[in-house]
Amino acid sequence: MNHRERFNAIMHYQPFDRGLLYDFSYWEETLPEWQKQGLPKSVDPRTSETYFGMDMSLGSPASPDSYIHVSIGLCPPFVHKVIEDRGEFELVQDGDGVRLLRQKYMGSIPMHEGHLLVDRASWKKHYKPKLDPTSPKRWVEDIKQQAKRWTDPKRDYPIFLPGCSLYGWIRNWMGMEGASMMVYDDPALFEEMVVTIADLNIAMLTPVLETRAKFEAWGGWEDMCYNAGPLLSPEHFKQYLVPNYRRITDLLHKYGVDIIWTDCDGKIDDLIPLWMEAGVNTMFPIEIGTWGADPVKYRKQYGRDLLLMGGVDKHALQGGPAAIDAEVKRLTPLVEEGGFIPMPDHRVPPDVTLANWVYYIKAIRKAWGRNLDLKPMDPSINGLPGVK
Repeated sequence: MNHRERFNAIMHYQPFDRGLLYDFSYWEETLPEWQKQGLPKSVDPRTSETYFGMDMSLGSPASPDSYIHVSIGLCPPFVHKVIEDRGEFELVQDGDGVRLLRQKYMGSIPMHEGHLLVDRASWKKHYKPKLDPTSPKRWVEDIKQQAKRWTDPKRDYPIFLPGCSLYGWIRNWMGMEGASMMVYDDPALFEEMVVTIADLNIAMLTPVLETRAKFEAWGGWEDMCYNAGPLLSPEHFKQYLVPNYRRITDLLHKYGVDIIWTDCDGKIDDLIPLWMEAGVNTMFPIEIGTWGADPVKYRKQYGRDLLLMGGVDKHALQGGPAAIDAEVKRLTPLVEEGGFIPMPDHRVPPDVTLANWVYYIKAIRKAWGRNLDLKPMDPSINGLPGVK
């Protein structure tokens, strides 16, 4: 089987020859830290997939052909610039137009210091014009040229359609407090924002789907939960998000796309039934966290109606060979059942050693890959310090 066939068979509970070996890429600091441990300088997010012999590095630029080359967010984005250097920190304006205080090292979650989007006037002035689907700048590559690749009968890799974020983008643009208050202070504006984002995604998806190419999945992003649950109440989620998700998923179903995932960190338990009601049937990356999210638990709870991606506890990767072996063994029955593509439950952090990462890859190649039709690992891996 090739990559495309394997993906479709696994995610439809059909017979498959082996599991897929995916990762979710790395923290910005991880590969440089591994280079101090012996990783060749030539290994970066674009080459890591090949070097480590993975089927795919999801969320990295390593497999550009698996994605539609179109801009689905703010277009053009705001100019990213450093406003002030504060030693270990720097104040920046990011592509969302937000002022962030970012730690220069290990700064994956910066602090918001200010926002352009605060009310209806700023929405109309700064943001809504950047969500116009008719902008020709949205097409990074000509759609007719891309369609030749999408419809190639010899295509052996999956292609994922670009999704949106009906809450997470708004939370990014306004900050958590601003978005939370907007639901109560101006619910009509909050709804308008959600509808505008959904309209944009539908407008960008429609000409792609009308090429009649067969796409493997749609992938959205939310990050709307923390360690105690959702940042938006389930009641508001059902009122504002479910109908607009349903508009998108109805369009996807019309054209035969039935694997629909959202990428949401944190404790997602209260929202899973609502996503499923809205037609989103795949959860990713299933962060284990202190709250104990678990793909095995979700399969028992939701059966085969819920597809799963992620769910490998990154704490096991930090723990060493025994912890890695236990985690791989724990998840193997779910891999063999299907409907599950395992990968670390978020980007691999730099406190996972290079030796532990290589041990994990070798373990999953044997247990999940069955040593069958695997991409080769770079021969230099076996000469890395601490690698067995």
